[in-house]
This record gives sequence, C-alpha cells and structure tokens, in this order.
Amino acid sequence: MTPYLLLHGGNLYDWLTNILRESHCTFIFKGPWGSSMDLLLTCDPANINHVFNSNFTNYHKGNHFSKIFDILGDGIFNTDHESWRFQRRKAHTLINNKRFNSFVAKASHDKVERSLIPLLNHLADRDELFDLQDVFLRITFDLTCFLVLGIDPASLSIGFPLVPFAKAIDDAEEALFYRHVTPLSWKWMRFTKEKKLANAWKTIDHFIMQCISQRRRERLINPSDDLLSSYFDSEEEFGELGLGLGFDKFLRDTTLNLMLAGRDTTSSALTWFFWLVATHPKVETNILNELREQAYHDNNLHCLIYLHAALLESLRLYPPVPFEHKGVHRKDVLPSGEEVDERRMVLVSLYAMGRMEGIWGEDCMEFRPERWISESGKIKHEPSYKYFVFNCGPRSCLGRALAFTQMKAMAAAMIKSFEFHVERGHVARPKLSILLHMKDGLMVRVRKREEDH
Repeated sequence: MTPYLLLHGGNLYDWLTNILRESHCTFIFKGPWGSSMDLLLTCDPANINHVFNSNFTNYHKGNHFSKIFDILGDGIFNTDHESWRFQRRKAHTLINNKRFNSFVAKASHDKVERSLIPLLNHLADRDELFDLQDVFLRITFDLTCFLVLGIDPASLSIGFPLVPFAKAIDDAEEALFYRHVTPLSWKWMRFTKEKKLANAWKTIDHFIMQCISQRRRERLINPSDDLLSSYFDSEEEFGELGLGLGFDKFLRDTTLNLMLAGRDTTSSALTWFFWLVATHPKVETNILNELREQAYHDNNLHCLIYLHAALLESLRLYPPVPFEHKGVHRKDVLPSGEEVDERRMVLVSLYAMGRMEGIWGEDCMEFRPERWISESGKIKHEPSYKYFVFNCGPRSCLGRALAFTQMKAMAAAMIKSFEFHVERGHVARPKLSILLHMKDGLMVRVRKREEDH
C-alpha cells in the first residue's frame, strides 16, 4: 500500500477520505515488510465511542505515540496513568478558575483592540495583500504566550517581525507529521525533516526555559494570573507524586503542550472559518446582521448564535487536529467488527468524519451553519463521538469554552468592521502537518466597512 500513500501524499486528506467513504468508514493499512506499520484507520462514530469512551482504559497513548511526539516530553498530550491524571486535574482547576477566565477575557480584548484592529486599519489604508493565516498565528501566539507564560512577544505588529520560537513550532509540527507516514525506523526518508526538528527543539527549549527563569524571578514583584505562575505553586504537590522527573522539566513539558493547544488549534480554526465566510456571501451577511442586531460585548458573546453555529460548521469541515491516534493495550474487537491488538495502532480521521454522508447527511460537503440551529433558535447538540473536534470521553478538550470565547471575540470584531477579499486564483488546501494549516496561507485584502466611517 505504501506506493499509493507516496503517490497521493500531496492530497492525503481527501485521498484517505475517499478510501474511508468506499470502505464504510474503517480501513486497515499495512506498511511494507519489516516496517511494523499496522494501522486501523476509522471515522466510524461507534468505533470512536468505543475507543475513547466506553473502553477507554484499553486504549492509551503508548510508547509508539510518545516516540513520535517525543518533543512534547511528559506533557498532558503524551502521558497516561497517574502523570496524566495529575496534569489534567491541575489544568482543569486552573482553566476553569473565574480569576483566570477574567484574565483571558481582558487579555483577548486588549490584544484585539490594541494590536489586531490597528494592524487591519493599516493594511486596509495601504490596500496591501497579506496572509491572514499569518495574522491569526501571530495573535494566537502572542495571546497564548501571555496566558501560559506571562510574556507577550508582540509578534502581531506592523512589519510582521520574525519570531524564532514560532518558526520552530511550525518546523516541529511538519516533522512530526512525516513521522506518521513513514516508519520511525526509516530515518533516511526523514533526514531533512528530522534535522529541522532537532534545530527547532533547541530553539523551543531555549525560549521556554528563559521564560520559566524570568517568571520565577519576577512573579513576587510582578504577580500575574498566567498559568506558569500558578504552576509554580504546585511544586510540593508535584514532588509527592514521585514521577521521576525534575520540576523544571515538568514545567517545560506542560507549558509547551499548552502552547501548542492554544496557538495552533485556534489559528487554524479561524483561518478556515474566514476563508469559508469570504467565499459564502450569504453566511457573511447573516453574521453581519446578527452583529448589528445584538448588543453584544465581551461578556455577552453567547447571544451570537449564528456566529457560533458558523464556527461549529467550519470546525466540522476543517478540524484543527485532522487525526487522532491510540495504542492498544489488550486484544479487542471494535463495533465495526475489526480486531485490534498491541501491534496495531488506531488512527481516527476527523477530517474524513465531517465528509461522510452516513454521518452528516447528503449535504455533508456544504458549509451550512443552519444545520446547527434548532427550531427554537438555540444551538443543537451533537454527541462528541460524532462531532469529535474537541475529542470525547476522559480526554475531551479542557479549553473548548475558552477557544470559542476567543474565536467569537476576534471574528465578531473583525467582521463587524472589515470586509475580507480572498485574492483571485488563491487555492485553499491543507498543509501536510499534524495541524490543519493552509499550505500557502490565506492571501487576502481587507477593506473598512462603509457603515463604520
């Protein structure tokens, strides 16, 4: 099967979607002899519910996952058992704290008003072609750095300064993707990507350890509600667990995991959302009418029902994390009938899932926010094993509410004041990475709306 994988690598997401569509949502992929590649690819909601929910204890991250994502260390995305339980419990407590939520709301509002809007005004005045994906990566990077590390690198500014740490994350994500599609033992096929990963790793470690040292020095004289400052207070609790790693290493791994979760998923979601809105004028008009009719503000974003539905619909078609995978602890039979054991990895395609008629209906390929609004005008609920964008079961996303708050705040402020026009001939296609970024960015021009003059 490997020659076909290489042949269709440039269009991997849609190629795998077609395979799953023709094989009733589940397909077994075997690599060449000696490669140990044995994958069960699925987008079947019944299988997902079984693996991530009802039989959760039998499916773990495992050694294979931690080898692929070794740069994440012992962070929450890479661990199982007691370490994972401690990190999830701690993150849940901090993220759901009212004080932290107020900190997030204020930081997001300030960043939009003081950085994003002035930048868009500047670009509109100059009628300049620019990459909107880059703008979203920068604002989410600045915000995530501030919320997690207590430091604003100010990458979202006129001139678009180069930020080595942000570039290093992009390089690392690309290399991690290629580890999925080529066996770990085939290092000769991944030499260039692995070299970039090694350099990126050094840059990432240097930046994060600098931030940890700086916050440790400053936190008493310059207190902040960022997550890193809160984690400093858990050193004694961490020591009692006896996990076998130093506290600074734990802080490095934890903050890097949170950085990836906050920066890349939100920026990816906003990029695809704005492309869809810009290419669907009726949806844009509906959002704009809602923004004009509702007296919304940062503490009242829940009144923007249609905007919320449009974001849900965009995430269905373009999930920021296109794949999720699990190792198998003991032999099992999935609801679809396939057998799995410790030699086989389960790989879920979230991208394909949103494109299955059997799951979402004959109009599954259409961008139609109305599918999420009930007759009573409220947001419809779908089970998480069907709408798997935020995972499901014990590992469901802790930051879902925060992500929607940030996305709605940015989208509302931007759409209300500006029109975004995609450059003619621009092709929106996924980049081969562990995150669903656009390969060539999102090239647009921005104009101020007439009503706001």
